[in-house]
Amino acid sequence: CAVKAAHVLSEITKNEEMKKPCIEADLVLTLIPLLESTDQEMLLHAGRAIGRICYDNCGLQEELVKVGVIPSLVRILTDYAESEPLVHVALLALYNLADLDSAKEALSMTKVADQLVKQLRRAESHERLEIVFEVLQALAENDALKVQLVDAGVPEVLSEILLRLQGSSQAEDTCIVKAASDLIVSLLLGGNKGNITGQVHKESTSKTIVWISARCENSQGKDSLNSGFASLVSIIMFLTSLTCLVLPLSSDGNCLRMFQLGVIHQLLDLLEKQVQSGDTSVQQAALSALQSLTIPVVSKVQMLEEGVAERIEALLRSESPPVQFKLLGTLRMLADGQADAAEVLGQDPLLLNRLVQWCSESDHSGICGEANRLLASILHHNRSQEVVKAIHAAQGVKHLVSMTTSEHAAMQNEALNALAIASAIDLETLEESFKECQLVQSLHKLLRDDNTSPEVKYNSMGLLCRLLNSGDLRQEIEEDKIKDTLEQLCSHSNADVVKEATTTLQVLRGKT
Repeated sequence: CAVKAAHVLSEITKNEEMKKPCIEADLVLTLIPLLESTDQEMLLHAGRAIGRICYDNCGLQEELVKVGVIPSLVRILTDYAESEPLVHVALLALYNLADLDSAKEALSMTKVADQLVKQLRRAESHERLEIVFEVLQALAENDALKVQLVDAGVPEVLSEILLRLQGSSQAEDTCIVKAASDLIVSLLLGGNKGNITGQVHKESTSKTIVWISARCENSQGKDSLNSGFASLVSIIMFLTSLTCLVLPLSSDGNCLRMFQLGVIHQLLDLLEKQVQSGDTSVQQAALSALQSLTIPVVSKVQMLEEGVAERIEALLRSESPPVQFKLLGTLRMLADGQADAAEVLGQDPLLLNRLVQWCSESDHSGICGEANRLLASILHHNRSQEVVKAIHAAQGVKHLVSMTTSEHAAMQNEALNALAIASAIDLETLEESFKECQLVQSLHKLLRDDNTSPEVKYNSMGLLCRLLNSGDLRQEIEEDKIKDTLEQLCSHSNADVVKEATTTLQVLRGKT
């Protein structure tokens, strides 16, 4: 009799006009205990009736959570995982409740993650996948549930789905690929509201990246990557970046973990294949990840030891401006603070020739600027006379002199510091180029210009002190009457500028 009554209610509540009388009669609270039944037919009808009555009614949905409907729904998924009708009812109910904070909290106290993984694996229709995805996306907004979902292996199952659908051109499959991609990123990127930078479940993220990379490698044939696979690869690159950047206090450890797991060389393997096939989106994604991995000092050392710099340089074959831009940024970050890296890069004739070529390109100002910055970085962090000679031979000096007059103060300072260090290493080699490029005159102009920042003035005088070690350049400095300008700077409003002007005057007068 109770089963029949529940059936009748589930049918009449299909009618919108019948919902209100059911609510007024408190039928929802009457139906809730029926969800504890072991009769599958009773569960099916009671679940449908409750779902239809409470659909789009936040007040009733909150009431459902308060009276304990969540554990009942998870029990149905657990005990009747093979029953398609019951699973459908339970998933729809979770879908309707998942946006409620109270429901998320209640779900975090259950084993719902394991059951959702089970349903992901069993799902055969797009409709079932979409419902599970919707539930997962809502639950991923909760930090505790997010960790549970990752631990339960949801990212790995989503990766299997992506790989299974690779190559499909059906619109429904494309939607699934997009949703699965978004979910992987959402699950592995933390969102602790008390921490602006967020959190990453590091161990699971690392394992997932390696697992996906290995599956990608095994599944790839000789043809170039299709769009579904490219999307998956982009996720790998993005997650690698997240793992190393989102937790700045432990980024060194995260980057080392990436090396230990072999992720770096897997990324480079993919990159080298994509240079040949021309998939620039994958190249850009991988280079973004590599840029992130080159930030910690410990990573730079590891990359040098494993020959990563040489492998990255292979991408110079790419003719894609966005890829070239990221390539230059990656190499610049690798050289930052590393004399060994600067020496390796600074003695590569292919690289230096391409850098000089890019420094002259006016069509792509971003590439031009990044090429100049890499050239400056190599000189700045280098301690070898051979590198200075190599850059001079490649005709790179004139571009650095030109960089001192950039409209960006940061680039001006980078060029000035690089030239000062290079002059300290081997001024004799650079002397003639400095005269041809009128470096002394450029520096004097910077010192005279009221719009020049104090830091640029300071670094300009630091370079002047180095140039005074050359007889010919000292003569140019004296003839250009820079002494008068230095004397004026001794009364500058910036204390550092005043101090450096005084020091430079003393060197110019031969007192130090």
